[in-house]
Amino acid sequence: MLRWFFGGRETQSSVEKSGVLCIGEEQPKNCFTELQVLKGHFDIVRFLVQIDDFRCASAGDDGLVLVWNVETGERVQELRGHSQQITAMAVLRCGDVRLITASSDRSLSLWDPDTGNRLQTVLDLQSSVKCILVLEWLSAWISGGQELCVWSKDFRLECLKERHSDTGISSLIKLPKNCVAAAVDKTVVIYKLTASGDALSIVEICCLVDHQDQIRALINVNDAMFASGSHAGELIVWDALDYNVLAYQHILWEEPQTLATQSNIQTGGPKTSEMSIQHLASNGNLVAAAVGSGVYVFSVVTKAAVTYRKCAHDSDVLHVALLSDSELMSCSEDGSVRMWEIGELPLAGEPASPGFFGMWTLGRSSRQASPTSKQASDAAPNKTLELTGDLIGHSGAVQMFVALPENGLLTCSADHQLILWKNGEKQSCLRSLALFRKLEENGGL
Repeated sequence: MLRWFFGGRETQSSVEKSGVLCIGEEQPKNCFTELQVLKGHFDIVRFLVQIDDFRCASAGDDGLVLVWNVETGERVQELRGHSQQITAMAVLRCGDVRLITASSDRSLSLWDPDTGNRLQTVLDLQSSVKCILVLEWLSAWISGGQELCVWSKDFRLECLKERHSDTGISSLIKLPKNCVAAAVDKTVVIYKLTASGDALSIVEICCLVDHQDQIRALINVNDAMFASGSHAGELIVWDALDYNVLAYQHILWEEPQTLATQSNIQTGGPKTSEMSIQHLASNGNLVAAAVGSGVYVFSVVTKAAVTYRKCAHDSDVLHVALLSDSELMSCSEDGSVRMWEIGELPLAGEPASPGFFGMWTLGRSSRQASPTSKQASDAAPNKTLELTGDLIGHSGAVQMFVALPENGLLTCSADHQLILWKNGEKQSCLRSLALFRKLEENGGL
């Protein structure tokens, strides 16, 4: 059982049929040697939000919102009220901490996570809400779907903008100068918020049309930049003040040649395919992208690829996170969570890690990017991406994870469960301290 939980797949040769790197049972850099399974959901768990240092909330297709103590794994609240799957969830910190949830039953709810009470409800919306953005400095929040709605913290609708698109608004992020960016199909729409007394209004100021396919991810990079990724593998870094393109990458990978294609006369180079960007994450200096079953790391400073691995997992990567400039985590439809270390390339004469080079081709579409971006994108990566840990515990696709304080990790999955991963060495020390205290209280053995 431990072999299965802690990544004990059989160690394989460096060249595998699937091309996915595997790691043995010895994982000295993997601190997550203890786990606790959290049960309570009865359908796919898709969302996790951190309420504070001690609590997280989970939600998914069963319409339930469960609040957990992440130190003990105890379920402290069960929020019932939605009749269909949860489509978005956010924490509202305007005064008392609250939870906002949206559901495909076309309703919005405001919850008190301390008591589990539902404080406000909005019913019979025109469409389901796909994303929620909290604007704490305005004591307001925005919901996105077929419409863009601005709400006060007490659930009063301030203003509404209709979007004439089949896909609607899929994601929202904050920008400087009271602006927000919305991903709407292939475009990024910039809105500006204005406060007049107690009233809020919103107006569209520009529309960015540089993507050639549907935008799948939209994130803040830092105060000066944001990034978007498309279904066709386009990664664009934008200036957050004037909305110009700072960098453009079209991530392609070479298809393996079959015997049939090898026997034919090749008139061109290797065939390349576009892979969808499922998720983006950033720490301010780097942008990590989940691209197909691979991971890709881009520097916004050098405007070039830092490192990448085409076959990071056996199936599509659903979520990535940069814990630092040298640590990355990813989770996948294959049910695993993997830990990666971004390191220096080996010196001349030293062997590189198997399968690292030649896995990706960085191309671009017919659109014209800036000369600086183009020159940098053609440069070879200058880092390695080494697998340091493999967390195997879920039996279904891992939808996302949250890194917790005190070296913890919370994951949610299509297997209806959450897993609380813990630092085994630290937990052992805590148990020893608790035992010593108990002995002192009882006057020794």
